[in-house]
Amino acid sequence: MIPAEPTRGTSTTPRGTVLISGASVAGPALAFWLNRHGYAVTVVEKAGTVRSGGYPIDVRGTALEVVRRMGLLERLQEVHIDLRRLTFLDGDGSEVVSLHPHAVTGGVGGRDLEVRRGDLTDALYAAVRDDVEFVFGDAIDTLDEHDHGVDVTFRGGGRRTFDIVIGADGVHSDTRQRILGPEQQFHRYLGYCFAVFTMPNTFGLADETVMWNSPGRAAALYAAGEGDVHAFLNFAQPEPPFEAFSDPEAQRSLLASVFADAGWEVPGMLAAMHKSDDVYFDGVSQIHLPRWSSGRVALVGDAAHAPSFLTGQGTSLALVGAYMLAASLAERDHTAAFAAYERDTRDFVTVNQGLAGRGGATLFPTTAEELEQRNNRLRSLSAMPPRGRTTGAFGAHAARSRAPDVN
Repeated sequence: MIPAEPTRGTSTTPRGTVLISGASVAGPALAFWLNRHGYAVTVVEKAGTVRSGGYPIDVRGTALEVVRRMGLLERLQEVHIDLRRLTFLDGDGSEVVSLHPHAVTGGVGGRDLEVRRGDLTDALYAAVRDDVEFVFGDAIDTLDEHDHGVDVTFRGGGRRTFDIVIGADGVHSDTRQRILGPEQQFHRYLGYCFAVFTMPNTFGLADETVMWNSPGRAAALYAAGEGDVHAFLNFAQPEPPFEAFSDPEAQRSLLASVFADAGWEVPGMLAAMHKSDDVYFDGVSQIHLPRWSSGRVALVGDAAHAPSFLTGQGTSLALVGAYMLAASLAERDHTAAFAAYERDTRDFVTVNQGLAGRGGATLFPTTAEELEQRNNRLRSLSAMPPRGRTTGAFGAHAARSRAPDVN
């Protein structure tokens, strides 16, 4: 059960000091709630500022209640992206079907939100920047835990001691590696790699997504409004190309090779990719941990339980997890709080991570037979009567129906 919303405390004596590593979604959200509960919070972020921009993300189900309690719902509703069409194309560029996006994603019109990632991170930062210390352009170098806290050294040379340290530093979390070991043992690769970047909208697209598929490959153009489009390339890869993850040129070469004979608008997308300065490339993967904490250090968001974009739930899980962790720390010592946080949140996470299989099969079939089956399922959706609530092809309603109840 999601605990009741805390009231802002009046005491000037903090109940403890917390260092959060990461200022994307989970980090600032956690900082907001910990501050409400009376903690003195510092957020360290290796980037020079909050990272604006980025691809659109979904906020659904219980996460909507979290942002409402933060006072951000109205602001996010104002920047909601109202996508009206999702068109699937075959390998030759011909149209398979054109649907409302909710038919595939499981969204609920008038309730769920889709916003640019930067709009969410900007809103979270604005909500907490006056109450929380932010340190940009730095990162944790070492952690040394003892009975009374955690001694932290920073790459910039500073040294400080905190009662608690939280890793909100993403799927490739350095904090997680420090307390639990190398990522490889927790990394569950789902068989795909992807790249996303922006390019000029020379296609006349507005408020819509067009996706091209051939077996094992997909390319999409996502137009939120009439400005630049988000270009997306995805391909099946049996083993993760570890050598490319840290090498931008290797990433571009791999994508150019995989999509060399692709039709539709893919050649122009590849040309734009080579000129782009915002290409993000990674494997499609999840993080599965035996526990989310060790001693005085805990993890939240993708660092603890990345579900992959195939579920459409990463941002919502980060917001809910941050709320639950802060609530657990409100009235318990760190040992009991970390145990309660995991006990009350893990089942919700597990259900949503389980959506990844359906998401991959829906959008990225790897054989011609699977692609034809997928296309037939999508065609059948277009013939179904509209409903006020749909599970969609992803079954993404799990974020609502299995979420902790709001009291």
